[in-house]
Amino acid sequence: MTEFFVWVTTRRIREGSLDDLRTAWEPPEPPEGMTRAFEWVADDGRTVVGVSHWTGPEACERYRASEAEAERRARMRPYVESEDSQTYSGRELTIPSR
Repeated sequence: MTEFFVWVTTRRIREGSLDDLRTAWEPPEPPEGMTRAFEWVADDGRTVVGVSHWTGPEACERYRASEAEAERRARMRPYVESEDSQTYSGRELTIPSR
């Protein structure tokens, strides 16, 4: 069974700021240990969920504590009204066939 480690962040953003947030989100270099990243936007255009996959908790925590992440968060700050963030360990589920 393959184990996964993800960092999930849900942001409520200012109206009309999605494109600006997306630009600010882009890290200057790919974070070491990040293997994939996804973004989901609610129909209202103001709730944005980001999910990043990591090689493990150590890599994610190193990036979260880095200067690059502090700078990225500062760039996003003008567009974010609220934010909730959490890390998770998990697995991919198998869908039974009929």
